[in-house]
Amino acid sequence: MSNKRAIRLMQGNEAVVEGAIAAGVRFFAGYPITPATEVAEVASQRMPEVGGAFIQMEDEIGSLSAVIGASLGGVKAMTATSGPGLSLMVENTGHAILSEIPCVIVDVQRMGPAHGLIDLAQGDMMSVKWATPGGNEVIALAPSSVKECFELTIKAVNLSERYRVPVFLMSDAYLGHMREKVKVPEPGQIEIVERSRPTVSPDKYLCKDAGPTGVPEMADFGSPYRTKLIASLHNRSGDYSPPRDERVYLLHRLRDKILAHLDEIVMLEERMLEDAKIAVLAYGITARPAKAAVRAARALGIKAGFLRPITVWPFPAETIARLAERVDHIIVVELNLGQIVREVERTSAGKTQVTLLSQADGFLITPDKILDKIKEVNLLCQK
Repeated sequence: MSNKRAIRLMQGNEAVVEGAIAAGVRFFAGYPITPATEVAEVASQRMPEVGGAFIQMEDEIGSLSAVIGASLGGVKAMTATSGPGLSLMVENTGHAILSEIPCVIVDVQRMGPAHGLIDLAQGDMMSVKWATPGGNEVIALAPSSVKECFELTIKAVNLSERYRVPVFLMSDAYLGHMREKVKVPEPGQIEIVERSRPTVSPDKYLCKDAGPTGVPEMADFGSPYRTKLIASLHNRSGDYSPPRDERVYLLHRLRDKILAHLDEIVMLEERMLEDAKIAVLAYGITARPAKAAVRAARALGIKAGFLRPITVWPFPAETIARLAERVDHIIVVELNLGQIVREVERTSAGKTQVTLLSQADGFLITPDKILDKIKEVNLLCQK
């Protein structure tokens, strides 16, 4: 591919599919829902072209069920939805967490509750973390550009395969429909992660036993290895109703296989924080006007800095705790009534002031509005 051909104008939803294909995804199951419909439409065209499969299911319950089945068969698999569809996927999400089934769930967020509106919002951030029972860890990445829709989909697939966990890509209505240039790397330039498969003989294989990484080796259904699938707590052989010590082992392992590898999972963007007195924290599409506002504040002589969690879950608690010790104020910008701000308040532990700048009207917040809040906070800090 020439350099000219490698640069393509893509829609965010299209870039998700191209990133998935580049990462080796060869199965997509979904149900149309605005503003995520184009993900399914593009996948329906592209999957057969690369030797994969596309299926439109009867609803989002069936969609994630099909993805789980394909993944168990050894195929990298993905679905896409928006808030109302995400609600229907909750039970299967919990199943994928407990049964450690790699899959990617793209959430092109829109306004809620219920069917809400098809306009812009960031209202599902807590849903992907806490909707399933049990409270175990998931991974959620938040792109802020079409380029990152491509790149972070690849990362989502890789993390899902490495840690055998559902990974959420938290897009939104604006980003999904935005068009920007994307430089598509050559296949050899893309890191591809494959799930760890059994290295022992079939008679010695325990389907839910894990080594030092905390992640069990995963045999494909239909292989000589015996794998048990159950949506209840199980022992290392996959048997139902384990004794107390096996329950403790399983629940802690599901959590720790993520938390023990934060150095690989957690990604951040930091700008102008070295001497900052005011930090502006934003994620996803909201990071774009927030970054512009911070630059404008600096031009006015205000010591503002910018922090973007690219990985929202697991939450970058240690980074926030350290930041809270250095700055006088953290402004959290969100397109909801306040979700991630609660995590910032929790992890800053009272060491600094935390303010929410919220907008929930279906439109993107402007740099001027954020700049006005920075000026207001700056005056308070000087008193």
